[in-house]
Amino acid sequence: MKYTTYDAIIVGGGIVGLAAAYKLNTQYPDKKILVLEKEKEVAAHQTGHNSGVIHSGIYYKPGSYKAKNCVSGRRELVEFAKEHNIPFDLCGKIIVAMKESELAHMQKVFNNGVANGVEGIEMIDAKRIKEIEPYCEGIAGIWVPCTGIIDYTDVARKYVELIHTRFPGSKVMTGQKVWKFEKQGDVSIVSTDKDQFRTKFIISCAGLQADRIAKKEGAKSEAAIVGFRGDYYDLTEKGMKKVKNLIYPVPNPEFPFLGVHFTRMIKGGVECGPNAVFVYKREGYSKTAFSLLDTLQALGFRGTWKFFKKHWRFGIDEYRGAFSKKYFLKRLRTLIPSLEMDDIVEARCGIRAMALGPEGDMLDDFKIEYHENAVHVINSPSPAATASLAYGAEIARMSGEYFKW
Repeated sequence: MKYTTYDAIIVGGGIVGLAAAYKLNTQYPDKKILVLEKEKEVAAHQTGHNSGVIHSGIYYKPGSYKAKNCVSGRRELVEFAKEHNIPFDLCGKIIVAMKESELAHMQKVFNNGVANGVEGIEMIDAKRIKEIEPYCEGIAGIWVPCTGIIDYTDVARKYVELIHTRFPGSKVMTGQKVWKFEKQGDVSIVSTDKDQFRTKFIISCAGLQADRIAKKEGAKSEAAIVGFRGDYYDLTEKGMKKVKNLIYPVPNPEFPFLGVHFTRMIKGGVECGPNAVFVYKREGYSKTAFSLLDTLQALGFRGTWKFFKKHWRFGIDEYRGAFSKKYFLKRLRTLIPSLEMDDIVEARCGIRAMALGPEGDMLDDFKIEYHENAVHVINSPSPAATASLAYGAEIARMSGEYFKW
């Protein structure tokens, strides 16, 4: 049988996989790169369901992949958006402390930002909070002027366009669900539900399916992907008058999420949320979505139960917000006390791929694993979209070295 042959095949057409293909081709313009995406469109899952924030890099542990790549990736993303006329707005955000007990961690967040080289950040008092966001209540805060908003689906589609126009031998194909890898000497046959392709090297950037693709290829990672859904509300026209740009709480250091916040969207409107609840279907975008396979795999992994044991109190609180508009509003009112029930309306949701270790520890940083002729991006957590160009360059560098290109 005759196969179409590529120098490398990337599994996953989210923003990280596409950025990796773009950067790999930029570094190795003579190589033929194929991206395979199972959905009809690229950026269909995490990329297309996030809040569209251009993150500054203020939260992350200094020296981590996330910290370095977020700051450099953000700057590169902004230049990329300017060059290609992708709408964005560096509108800034405030991180707000509502009580004295949050001040110590707020200071730590600020110190991280300074260490990470986040430009322009400053500590602000209650009066300055009111000047920036008149309806917001807080005792102190951090002003982060380099945070912004963008539509990451637009960014992902631009990567596809550039791959096709600048590198004629390379291709992004949608509607191609990878289900099998076969080794034939020093090459692999990658089978989808429609076609078969031949390649020397494989890179998987499969997001919510990262552990499954790695397993299909033969890699044995200790990590497993567990999905967490984030529900959003939109502010009504009346409610939108109470938010100018972005308002975040000081994150709880004991819980691995940022907490509900307010985000002005680049294409109009203001979102509030998300919460974070365990999902019974990895790609199920409703509160009642269920997959027996996904549920059994998640609950059959001991790390899931150990994670639940560590965070069960927070988990119950998050579920209350998922099924009670009144309770969700109560949480939002900690930042904007004047919000009323008719200021918010139930909206969309997104699902985050959380990579857990067997002891229930969240893999908090970018993680790549190698197996024979394959490179697997097991974890590319937020700020993956902001840092996509930097992550893509890192994947290209690591893969090029591993493949001996």
